[in-house]
Amino acid sequence: MEFFILGGGRWGTALATQLDRKGHSVLVYDINEEVIRRINEGIHPYVEGIKFKNVKGTTNLQEINNFKNVINALPAQVVRKVISKISLKGKNFISASKGIDVEKLKRISEIVKEFEKCLNYFVISGPSFAEEVSKGLPTAVVLAYENKELALEFQKAFNSKNFRVYLNEDITGVELGGALKNVIAIAVGISDGMGYGYNARSAIITRGIHEMAEIGAVFGAKRETFFGLSGAGDLILTATSDLSRNRTLGKLLGQGYTLEEALKKINQTVEGVKTAEAVYKIIERHKIHAPICSGVYRILQGEPIERIYPLFFESLPGEEFPNTSRLH
Repeated sequence: MEFFILGGGRWGTALATQLDRKGHSVLVYDINEEVIRRINEGIHPYVEGIKFKNVKGTTNLQEINNFKNVINALPAQVVRKVISKISLKGKNFISASKGIDVEKLKRISEIVKEFEKCLNYFVISGPSFAEEVSKGLPTAVVLAYENKELALEFQKAFNSKNFRVYLNEDITGVELGGALKNVIAIAVGISDGMGYGYNARSAIITRGIHEMAEIGAVFGAKRETFFGLSGAGDLILTATSDLSRNRTLGKLLGQGYTLEEALKKINQTVEGVKTAEAVYKIIERHKIHAPICSGVYRILQGEPIERIYPLFFESLPGEEFPNTSRLH
């Protein structure tokens, strides 16, 4: 199969690496000329020692017209700008971006359908650090679909001994899981940075999954989706590993760095920052009880951590947790 990948960052090139191992042909688009140069030399631009066989790069966005299968690995906040310049009519569009458009509070699927309704939409998500995927380490992800027949084809295209793809029909839940876990991971990082221990970490992760499911339910997502790979699985990875930019950001904030200082120190896109703003607006609009997500946004806005942190554990009068009766 042939694939066009929007975005030559770490995740886009990781997916290109996996498809290359399976013998597929890949063209990666990016505006970074140095990244594209290295790809065209057959060199992985981020992980030393990995060589490409069937992966090429381009800075010409219009080359997408030559492809039926498109993978979106762009930062969530630039997706609208990029796809407004191209035609996606009749294409198979697999989104690998994790975030919510902060301007219009839309998921990636909603942004894409805004521009083109006549396409087959999929989303791939789950606990998958790009570097580990590039190195071929064992990974399991979820592919949510509109068209199951095509989903089976893409599952086969990606599947290998060390990269397993599971199918799911809940596009909304899979998209929201991938976005919301970044905000909860920032909260865990804040707690760890303040030295509050493993009990607090576990509580925030568990309560965070509950918040993710509550927010998802408002948009018709299945609650059980948030307890799978694209919800709990992705959150556990992002919230507990120092490879996570979102956790690292939170940890730096907990250690006393300002948001500006922390972002400068990380020097990479931290999707959870903009997602936290979008989620806060959603929480306010729909009156959702989500103290962790709202607290993270308030901390990012400069409110004192010492005052906001206790709100991570805020409960409603008489609230039972976990409320497993509401999973079905």
